[in-house]
Amino acid sequence: MKIKSILVSQPEPQNPKSPYFELARNHGLKIDFRPFIEVVGIPAKEFRQQKINILDYTAVIFTSKTAIDHFFRICDELRISVPDSMKYFCITENVAFYLQKYIVYRKRKIFYGNSKFPDLCTIVSKHKDDKYFVPLSVPHKAEIPELLDKHKIKYTIGNLYRTISADLSDLADVYYDILVFYSPSGPKSLLENFPDFKQNNTKIAAFGSTTAEALDKLGLRLDIHAPNPQAPSMTMALDQFIKEQKKTK
Repeated sequence: MKIKSILVSQPEPQNPKSPYFELARNHGLKIDFRPFIEVVGIPAKEFRQQKINILDYTAVIFTSKTAIDHFFRICDELRISVPDSMKYFCITENVAFYLQKYIVYRKRKIFYGNSKFPDLCTIVSKHKDDKYFVPLSVPHKAEIPELLDKHKIKYTIGNLYRTISADLSDLADVYYDILVFYSPSGPKSLLENFPDFKQNNTKIAAFGSTTAEALDKLGLRLDIHAPNPQAPSMTMALDQFIKEQKKTK
């Protein structure tokens, strides 16, 4: 089977040097990008029902830029003025820099990890006297509360936004050789949009163990898995798979 087309269930990369563009050039591929999920904010009225007072907390843990957007959206809608003394703990330096959209960065106490939540928890655990507010989506990773509990952190999770399946009806008559998923929500959206979907010769790639598990639960076949010892990134895994397919022609 010659691979000619790939659909990646994420927004198109803004960086022209993205490995996906290099992959397309190297193998003469058509690669399209389309988010399979949408993020919608939980209204202030619904947030109030969680009975959370943001000003009761001395620190916030951000796992994404989306969490930052919705945290400050809720604060704005509830007319909450976040004190200058608030500490911010971010999953990466890039997410931390995104705070500049809302605050004067150099005047705040900001900490960040290296993209892994266990690493961020280690940093957070050095500030155990703080009370942490953790804005998350519905659903969110079970790993987050589990690790915070393990480190005996005083925290409260606030549901500020939710992920829903995007409308993919315009793809009904479009075929791709490979579908690429980065989260369990992707394959769920696929089957919600196309309940009669038959995988047949379509290859499915999944990033991460939870995405792979979701495929299995939904009865879909996993053909390409990343990260793995030979391919730490999805594009590397795709590159290796395509090369193997060419050898078997």
